[in-house]
Amino acid sequence: MNRRVIIVTAVHGPSAPFLPEAHRSLCAQELPEGWEWRWVIQEDGRTDDVRPHVPDDPRVVFRQGRPGVQGGPGVTRTLALAHADGEYVKILDADDQLPPGALARDLAALEADPALGWATSRVLDLLPDGSTAGFPGDPEHGPVERGAVLDFWKANGYRAQVHPATLLVRRDLLLALGGWMALPASEDTGLLLALNCVSRGWFSQEVGLLYRKWEGQVTGQAAHVDPGERDARMAVVEARARALASLGWRFPADGDARTSSRSGPSSPVAARPAP
Repeated sequence: MNRRVIIVTAVHGPSAPFLPEAHRSLCAQELPEGWEWRWVIQEDGRTDDVRPHVPDDPRVVFRQGRPGVQGGPGVTRTLALAHADGEYVKILDADDQLPPGALARDLAALEADPALGWATSRVLDLLPDGSTAGFPGDPEHGPVERGAVLDFWKANGYRAQVHPATLLVRRDLLLALGGWMALPASEDTGLLLALNCVSRGWFSQEVGLLYRKWEGQVTGQAAHVDPGERDARMAVVEARARALASLGWRFPADGDARTSSRSGPSSPVAARPAP
């Protein structure tokens, strides 16, 4: 029986037309022998807007939330974990795409070192004209030490040096942390910081995500940058991360004794706009 990576996507009506492109990018992924992917698409609510865009593929599972209830991407992704029956969970937003090789590189990093809890990678913005744009100052290729993301995020205006939309994470660790935060936005940043406080991660300099820029995206709306709400989100994100750090719980429990030959300090880097 094949081992499985679960791709989790939260979707609502405006972003649903991008699902076929996301599906094509998944179909282009090549996994090692004995591995397969399964895609869980979870609608935020229950409408007739999403289902017509869901690909006809036996590897795709489509589920909906409560009628008339909008839980946001954090709640929607966490609900999708009911159908995440693999060892790893990979985030893929409905409007984004995975470049060829991205999934295999993430998987290889975590399979090679059981002391790593999660992996991230370089991002390129996918612009409306089809061109892409990158960012300077990505971390060095290799491990990301515990606390490094939180410290940088706090020191650089709540901007992380690795992008949470590229995350691949061990399923058991994700569940132990309660999934994504129940926030209207920044729920993925909150998860990333929590993960960084309890486990070492990995960063790949290879491009692992094409992050679509378009008028309808949630992070482009005025409410996303409302100062009052943003301050509240950042406060609870930081409080959760620091509370986890103070408890002294680590993944894995004997992680200090299980270091990889690739381990080394992460480097200070330029900030990336927070999602």
